[in-house]
Amino acid sequence: MSDLSGRTALVTGSSRGIGRATAQRLARDGALVAVHSGTDTEGVAETVGSITRAGGRAFPVLAELGVPGDADTLFEQVTAGLREHTGGTELNILVNNAGILSTMPPEMVTPDDFDRVMAVNAKAPFFVLQRLLPVMPRGGRVINVSTGLTRFANPQEIPHAMAKAALEMITLHYARHLALRHITVNTVAPGVVDNGDPFLQAPALRKMLAGLSAFDELGEPEHIADVVAFLASHDARWITGAWIDATGGTLLGQSL
Repeated sequence: MSDLSGRTALVTGSSRGIGRATAQRLARDGALVAVHSGTDTEGVAETVGSITRAGGRAFPVLAELGVPGDADTLFEQVTAGLREHTGGTELNILVNNAGILSTMPPEMVTPDDFDRVMAVNAKAPFFVLQRLLPVMPRGGRVINVSTGLTRFANPQEIPHAMAKAALEMITLHYARHLALRHITVNTVAPGVVDNGDPFLQAPALRKMLAGLSAFDELGEPEHIADVVAFLASHDARWITGAWIDATGGTLLGQSL
């Protein structure tokens, strides 16, 4: 377990799933965590409550992404919460986890569908990072949560994969841009993760999706959270611009 005592973190989309597990892990390692969602007030409260009951520190942030002014709204709420809890506005760790899917045959994707996925999954993280950089000190950490779908194909998710590929370019180019400030920027790419979605509970589907992994299991949110926590730690200070495969060996050694 890493020591993040005295450090602060924002995890976008942390009312459930990978985001919740990541917020809980960073708090367990000692960070003060801003728990974010666009509209899921109940989910944010549950995440914050689980952290505080375990002896950690967290505060809620509600700011819808993919709409005009989203980065400014998020910045104002995060810095207000940091000021309340620490007396300052320094943010050490940013985890760009929030994202939306658009599961449908590519022939059915509309311009509005495409624009919405790009706005939340790619545009928002770019401007959130841009807005928060003035309060991120030397030695900060940026972790972008992408997807294995930028490396293997699922035609039902083309807009989602395209948007996450754009997110990965934030990693590559910002890693170079921020290197002299010793701010690392990395990508974590999950595979199929059991986030509790109802459609994943059908036994036949679970068996089929588990079989895509070399471990013959579905991923758990904690699997991804642990990788993010490592990249947020001092131990990962010499890793930047990396794409970390956290798919559980999805399609490892197999031809598509």
